Amino acid sequence: MKKLIFALRSTDPASIFMLTLAGIVNAFGITVFLMPVKLYDSGVSGTSMLLSQLTPRRLSLALFLILLNIPLFLYGMKNQGKRFTAKAIYTVAVYSVMSWLITDVLPVDVSIASPLAGTDLLLCALFGGVISGVGSGLALRYGGAMDGVEVMAVIFAKRLGLTVGSFVMIYNVILYIICGISINSWILPLYSIVTYYAALRTVDFIVEGLQRSKAAIIITSKPDEICAELMKEFGCGVTLIDAKGGFSGTDRKFLYFVVNRFQVMKMKDIVQTADPLAYITLTEVADIFTAAK
Repeated sequence: MKKLIFALRSTDPASIFMLTLAGIVNAFGITVFLMPVKLYDSGVSGTSMLLSQLTPRRLSLALFLILLNIPLFLYGMKNQGKRFTAKAIYTVAVYSVMSWLITDVLPVDVSIASPLAGTDLLLCALFGGVISGVGSGLALRYGGAMDGVEVMAVIFAKRLGLTVGSFVMIYNVILYIICGISINSWILPLYSIVTYYAALRTVDFIVEGLQRSKAAIIITSKPDEICAELMKEFGCGVTLIDAKGGFSGTDRKFLYFVVNRFQVMKMKDIVQTADPLAYITLTEVADIFTAAK
């Protein structure tokens, strides 16, 4: 435990602030929009919400979040490292405390309906998903996590022959099925899928941002002209690799070039103007790093 505290204390103040904000935002989305109308979040958070509904009131959401998440983070410490574990536990602690404050301390009635969206299930699902997604995305972006299911996925997915994404999806599908059986209704679990999708897309946006790039692979017989125009327009280099057509045997150049999503159409126009027969493929690039000198 001392090692975890040291790892957290060595984290820069800006990251601590953002992780604190992440926990507060996530708690707001869950307790103000989802819990009042009994919609479910995904992962351990959704499991905690279900358990808090099926057990006596003294066993609150905040308690289940701590009881279920922290052991998972500690179990995964060997794979994820002390700093990640410390940040994740801190974020979940903030999330738990803020959830308790909203539901049991602050003068806000979230027992029957959302104070902002009433009993409109679609509004609660969308706004609850987006806001909790902002919290989860901020946690991931600053080196922490909001849910122990991702840790389980990293540890067990490969052993089960699954991807991390597939493991998380299967967990959530099983969770929503159990929710439907427990409450003897499928309306709320189905709306919870809307919440899950909204949160997932929001997390992607927060983590990757508008600047998510695309890698262009350009195969052309006019590499010099295209390179000159691309470097002139965008002010960055282009990687050239020798290539040969498998069918024709003709020598070509393989150009590798990275642009953001707003530059894609301009890049296409430059390439097609210089060589109408050029072959272009685009793939998503989530992260770009340069080697340290």
